[in-house]
Amino acid sequence: MTTTSEQATLQSRLPNPRKLVPEAEEIAGVLFKATGNGSIPQATISLVQLRAGQIVGNTYLTVLHTGNLRKAGEAETRITAVASWQDAACFTPAERVALALVEAVPTPNPHGERVSDELYAQATGQYDDKALATLIVAIGQVGFFIPLALIGKPLPGMSPQEQWRD
Repeated sequence: MTTTSEQATLQSRLPNPRKLVPEAEEIAGVLFKATGNGSIPQATISLVQLRAGQIVGNTYLTVLHTGNLRKAGEAETRITAVASWQDAACFTPAERVALALVEAVPTPNPHGERVSDELYAQATGQYDDKALATLIVAIGQVGFFIPLALIGKPLPGMSPQEQWRD
């Protein structure tokens, strides 16, 4: 078990990426602005990004997005059910499509396309063009951060500001 004093000495494997590649912070800012355009609920974006963290098995991302959902007042049942969303009755049809899309994108499909025509049709039945494009950007946004989380290995439960005090 890691003690509090041991946690204080732990650090990310990668030094502050904001200092190493300042342009990446600009990209991240544009992605946050694009996903915050109001065309889809922030809760949907957060659920999708939590699921992406679960898919890649990254504690930093799952802790981050679980915390964001809790801060936004999301029900604990819904947060917990993201891991097994397929049989959870607590998600709207639009959320279910979003969760299906975030799973389809990184997952090879031995029987066809990752995002089938059927899944795309379900998505267009739930989202207008702008909302669907925003959802796609939200999936890309978490995809942008996945390599930083997996390779850089930031400490779970600590914000970037806390981890990289400069």
